[in-house]
Amino acid sequence: MPRPLEPVSQGTRVTLGISFFILFLAAWAVATLGGFVSRTFLADPITMVQDGWLLLTRFGFMGDIGITVWRVVGGFVLAAIVAVPLGIMMGAYKSFEAFLEPFVSFARYLPASAFVPLLILWAGIGEMQKLLVIFIGSVFQIILMVAVAVGNTRRDLVEAAYTLGSKDRGVVRRVLIPANAPEIAEILRLVLGWAWTYVIVAELIGSSSGIGHMIIDSQALLATGQMIFGIIVIGVIGLISDFLFKALNRSLFPWRLA
Repeated sequence: MPRPLEPVSQGTRVTLGISFFILFLAAWAVATLGGFVSRTFLADPITMVQDGWLLLTRFGFMGDIGITVWRVVGGFVLAAIVAVPLGIMMGAYKSFEAFLEPFVSFARYLPASAFVPLLILWAGIGEMQKLLVIFIGSVFQIILMVAVAVGNTRRDLVEAAYTLGSKDRGVVRRVLIPANAPEIAEILRLVLGWAWTYVIVAELIGSSSGIGHMIIDSQALLATGQMIFGIIVIGVIGLISDFLFKALNRSLFPWRLA
């Protein structure tokens, strides 16, 4: 066993990560193909692949994937545009934090799914309702996490800026934002993963397209292979977006270790 906190090479990391997926797939195959679990309740990997291919080639599932990705990106970008500046203001100015933090702390515990009936009344069952679910589920988390990151900025950097003659706005623009930009980017990467859970919630009710809509339709038909395929597609897209976000953060902030 390696020592605690001892790093491993990138090759070892990739090998171990792939190994777990292989073991998981093998256990799934044994449980279903071996007859230990009824295929009515859990499709085997072969059936899942066949059902997934059928969805992609005959039932236009690529369109559902595209609309779900658009909803996630749209709602998440809206949340980031609103939340990042508010979070920076809260972290930089304690009076602003005292004014806004109690409400943000309260609102971040409200489940986005609880707003779905209200949002359907307010915005209908169109795209705006889906975007608002993702927005509500993401915006308060981003605000609070960014505020905490900015509030923990090294005080010696701030004092040095004042010593060199910077004004308050200059400290925010030239010290607080650059110093915390890598951390803010990491926060956005984490919250993007949460946004995927919110979009599926939004698509489960009052939706005629998207991955969540397909999963609900498959449930009515007991097509567990299609349901599992949809879930796996979500995981694959999320994993790809996570890797892309990490690569972008490394290129933008090379001074920070990934």
